Amino acid sequence: MHEAAARLAVDIGGTFTDIVVERGDARHSVKVLTTPKAPEQGFLNGVAEALARARLEPRDIAVVIHGTTLATNALIERRGARTALLTTEGHRDALEIAYENRFEQYDVNIDRPKPLVPRWLRLPVRERMNKDGDILVPLEEKDVAAHLETLDAEGVESLAVGYLHAYANPAHERRTAEIVARARPQLSITLASEVAPEIREFDRLSTAVANAYVRPLMERYLRALERALAARGFSCPVLLMTSGGGLATLDQAARFPIRLVESGPAGGAVLAAALARDLKLDRVISFDMGGTTAKLCLIDGGAPQTARAFEVDRSWRFKKGSGLPVRIPVIEMVEIGAGGGSIAHVDTLRRLQVGPESAGSEPGPVAYGRGGEMPTVTDADAALSKVDPDRFAGGSIAFDAEAARRALARHVGEPLGFEGDLAAYAVCEIVDENMAAAARAHALEWGKDAAGRAMIAFGGAAPLHAARLGEKLGVERIVVPADAGVGSAIGFLLAPAAYEVARSRAMRLDAFDADAVAALFALMRDEAEATVRQASDGPYTERRTAFMRYRGQGHEIAVDLPVPGPLEAGALAAAFEAAYRALYGRVIPDMEIEALTWSLSLSAPPPARRFSAARATPRRRLSDRTREVFDAARGRRLLHQIFERSELRPGDVIAGPALIVEDQTTTVVTAAFEAFLDAAFNIVLTRNGGA
Repeated sequence: MHEAAARLAVDIGGTFTDIVVERGDARHSVKVLTTPKAPEQGFLNGVAEALARARLEPRDIAVVIHGTTLATNALIERRGARTALLTTEGHRDALEIAYENRFEQYDVNIDRPKPLVPRWLRLPVRERMNKDGDILVPLEEKDVAAHLETLDAEGVESLAVGYLHAYANPAHERRTAEIVARARPQLSITLASEVAPEIREFDRLSTAVANAYVRPLMERYLRALERALAARGFSCPVLLMTSGGGLATLDQAARFPIRLVESGPAGGAVLAAALARDLKLDRVISFDMGGTTAKLCLIDGGAPQTARAFEVDRSWRFKKGSGLPVRIPVIEMVEIGAGGGSIAHVDTLRRLQVGPESAGSEPGPVAYGRGGEMPTVTDADAALSKVDPDRFAGGSIAFDAEAARRALARHVGEPLGFEGDLAAYAVCEIVDENMAAAARAHALEWGKDAAGRAMIAFGGAAPLHAARLGEKLGVERIVVPADAGVGSAIGFLLAPAAYEVARSRAMRLDAFDADAVAALFALMRDEAEATVRQASDGPYTERRTAFMRYRGQGHEIAVDLPVPGPLEAGALAAAFEAAYRALYGRVIPDMEIEALTWSLSLSAPPPARRFSAARATPRRRLSDRTREVFDAARGRRLLHQIFERSELRPGDVIAGPALIVEDQTTTVVTAAFEAFLDAAFNIVLTRNGGA
């Protein structure tokens, strides 16, 4: 793509829809309220406004890159399609049995996640493969045909097909799809062997069912959006951000929408990783706080943590095992219900709780004046004078800070006996401590430490809370990039066209078949390239991974493989032991090693971008604009200088306490920090007396 081509990114979140249009070094951004009942409306309205600001026409746009929470919200709110599952006879309850464990062992009142498909729509079919893909029981096609009447009677819109060991041989699933598609062409059909061709029955079925559940909704939305853009004069490709940090075509996204569940947060992690590389920050925690949730991601060596599985809608204190598991490539992060719209309330035990319920965009926080009655984090920020009412969301939302104060006094102050600023202070302290606790726990799960890292903060609410969160975590440096309020959308513009394919084929190293593995990688390369080539002409970077374990263990670890080059058992064993030692500090001698799953990812080069340059000459700045703002560490209001970010120049140094105001957010510089504007217009907060 030509360097000067205009590109457009749109991120639909729970509260705001963010739009960024970029051409060369010029960037224009818009933040509008999300329209939940018709998300494409907010998309199109925001795009029109962004193009008007940039003085561009639809024909000037070379590519549209989109990320959305629509699939995630459909899963959380259980408003997807009426879905059925065809599965191997005797295995209809695998979806409910799950892992046969309790995510909270000693709590007798836990609620397990309810399957997306009820038992009466989990329909058995006589067939059976073994683990090597050999047919033990031929497919009983009469069973498939007999279930068509049930699908009709129950009003099923979408069908998942998941047979035992179909990852090794998908013939029965494919034949079932042929039968159903011929008889009921209107049905949406998802095959487990296509969406998650990996070992472990429950994970595969759960992923296939989740994909089937959201596919009709997402396909309708994406096709309607495609038509609406074309009608408005857009003739460029539309690419979708995936949970793994790459870009997929609209066709691929419509077929496998489950890969989009974390698309917005993934864009933020891509931005933070690019910043970390440019600023030479080796250990980073990215902090993305929007209107509904806060996301924290560890970035080491310029690369975010990644994983092969993810849980949607954890229902019990965000505890692992309490959500809906899906097996997709994903950037690993912790996500909690702590956003600007998170609702504060006092429970029956007189405890102040903040989130995970959110006011969203409808009705939104009390300060929006759109019918919201319960106070939120945004209302608390407003009551503490962190937010400039005239500049909120670029002035597009009439902001009523007094209404926010009254709601806080009524719903928090009166029940707890708090007066003045104390109610708002309590709300902010609880949400900040919740985020700090989540960051510490997430780091410990990976054997790492959150303290001593640099922080990269973006999203509409993150710069308001970053300094206080940094104080709690022991962070010495905080970076707030330009246009931080639309950070995830900017991350979309930095993401490469990429696709990952995984296939399970269990193999002990003492019986290693190099030719079979080479043939498997060749097939995966062809599949990945067919997808990536639709979005980019290359050249492509290939990465190969084996998921390996000691025989008898219950879980595997990821082992990077050389590309290109033939594989042999000795080199694989050495690579596994090096990876195992790095994780656990030791290896287990005289144990058989096996590989269960093989993965290949293919990516085109990301767009070139620099976020930093030589350090500008420092010069102290003072402002004649001031406001008293509550300082959490001091427990009282302090006089804060107020600066317009657009008026700052590289080299400007601002001592805290101060507010740096812009259209989409405000950066709070607490008394513990000073701020410096670097040559790329990033705000860099450092501890007083720090570098």
